[in-house]
Amino acid sequence: MSRRPLRIGNASGFYGDRFSALRDMLTGGPLDVLTGDYLAELTMLILGRDRLKDPDLGYAKTFLRQLEEGLGLAHERGVRIVTNAGGLNPAGLADAVRALAAKVGVPVSVAHVEGDDVTAREDGALTANAYLGGAGITACLRAGADVVVTGRVTDAALVSGPAAWWFDWSPDDHDRLAGAVVAGHVLECGTQATGGNYSFFTAHDVRRPGFPLAEISEDGSAVITKHPGTGGVVSAGTVTAQLLYETQGVRYPGPDVTARLDTVRLTDDGPDRVRISGVRGEQPPSTLKVGVTRIGGWRNEVVFVLTGLDVEAKADLVRAQLAETLEGVADAAWTLARTDHEDADTEETASALLRLVVRDTSPDRVGRALTSAAVELALGSYPGFHVTTPPGPAQPYGVFASTFAPATEIPHTAVLPDGTHIPIPPAVSAAPASAAPPPPVGAEPAALSASPAFEARGSGGGAPEGVGGAAPAGSGAEPRETVRAPLGALVGARSGDKGGDANVGVWAESAPAWHWLRDTLTVDRFRALLPETRGLAVQRHELPNLRALNFTVTGILGDGVASGHRFDPQAKALGEWLRARHLDIPADLLPPPPHTRPARAPARPATTPPAQGPVSTTPPAQGPAHAPEGTGP
Repeated sequence: MSRRPLRIGNASGFYGDRFSALRDMLTGGPLDVLTGDYLAELTMLILGRDRLKDPDLGYAKTFLRQLEEGLGLAHERGVRIVTNAGGLNPAGLADAVRALAAKVGVPVSVAHVEGDDVTAREDGALTANAYLGGAGITACLRAGADVVVTGRVTDAALVSGPAAWWFDWSPDDHDRLAGAVVAGHVLECGTQATGGNYSFFTAHDVRRPGFPLAEISEDGSAVITKHPGTGGVVSAGTVTAQLLYETQGVRYPGPDVTARLDTVRLTDDGPDRVRISGVRGEQPPSTLKVGVTRIGGWRNEVVFVLTGLDVEAKADLVRAQLAETLEGVADAAWTLARTDHEDADTEETASALLRLVVRDTSPDRVGRALTSAAVELALGSYPGFHVTTPPGPAQPYGVFASTFAPATEIPHTAVLPDGTHIPIPPAVSAAPASAAPPPPVGAEPAALSASPAFEARGSGGGAPEGVGGAAPAGSGAEPRETVRAPLGALVGARSGDKGGDANVGVWAESAPAWHWLRDTLTVDRFRALLPETRGLAVQRHELPNLRALNFTVTGILGDGVASGHRFDPQAKALGEWLRARHLDIPADLLPPPPHTRPARAPARPATTPPAQGPVSTTPPAQGPAHAPEGTGP
């Protein structure tokens, strides 16, 4: 007999997410399971430093505060709670939850999953944790746990583990598990699935997006939705954006199953409801990813404000004045951000920022003495000298690296509510791994939201003139009329980090736009549009069912987010930079431009979006000759 769909929600996408989300999700509508994802690469470093100060810590303390009220609500409503807030100390958090339950008088059973901590295997590591799958969570729920606390499991395991429990799936139910993993990947970052961080945000009210939930069916298909009356939106676009986030390639390998992202199908299932179906799964790899953090050294920074004329000369003067001070520093990086506008009507918009970031193994070489030397230039340097912050001491920074370990060597263990320790064997297929190719693409899936409106801006750089619209030489196709426009007038994007690498997912909302995108945005053109990727390895993957391309840029983030290597250390805005770059787009792919101004008015970007869709507000790469009225930096 089939069982009704599992209704599973998310109440946290990171350590520091909306505090009220746990209560809101419990009171906003029916749920069977509520998950919370608190871990990221940077979080592991933060928890590692907490553990150095107090061995009893190492878990997400805010989760306990959320439970002070949420535990009783979950018990009243029969909702199981599954979270990776245990971080580096899941047993410690499980004990703290039991103590809290006794204090507030809520009779709940608590279990936890351990075995991911392999720090002893990595010399000099602050933390080292294997990414476990969902089978330990499944075992805890089968034993009657109301609350399951884990350490470092994959983010999607918080959903696939409960789904396997709910439907009693076996380890070789690859397609079903893969469907749950894909649903888990959509839920894991909370409101990123409901309109948060969304390229076309101007088309929706996303001031306070509701958190997402999934209705997972026994065959592994799922509907992504949210509680009625909550803000934001669930659409094919928001789901596509999250599916592309922090993934690399068409295969999404995990400890329980390898999900084939090129088999994912999205269909409209009603307002704020998108169905995910068709997901195929393959046998998981024999190794587990291990995330390792270390203290990399010490860093400091100074940001100089350069206002008005002669910005380049002012920057050159500061660099020359500090050259002797920086001798012997292991790494000193200067970045000049030309945020200044010519003939600006505010001082802030007339200013550029010169940023100096220094890193060294010695805190003394990059400490207060160095930043004080920068401030001592105040009366003897460029006109208008000032900095954004006073001199400060050096701060430690971390580095992240990933390695792999045989799954058979990781002691994945479920600790049941009664204290029984259950070893969880690595996922081993009882049948040959699926070798079937993905189903044929066939007819393109229907677009579920309107295409974004074209913004009539100047070129602002981008790809060379003539790139993107003309028919390939010798193709026999008629040349198409083109318009110089930002790529984001036609496509959406989302980007993020995986250690030192970045990924950029780009998708189109219509079949013609997808065909153009697929043929136009090659690796070479990607590098041309994003010059900071030149010289780096870039891989491109096609996902036709999603009308999407996914790019992986190796090494652009150096040692990862904790090292502070870049202005945007997690590559969160890399996709938006790509959308802001200009190239020649076929005019027939773009909606009509917004209402134009009278001929006597000076040409400028439209400021009011049309009713039918959003307008990109990304400024051009260089400031205009005269700052438009009312604009900031």
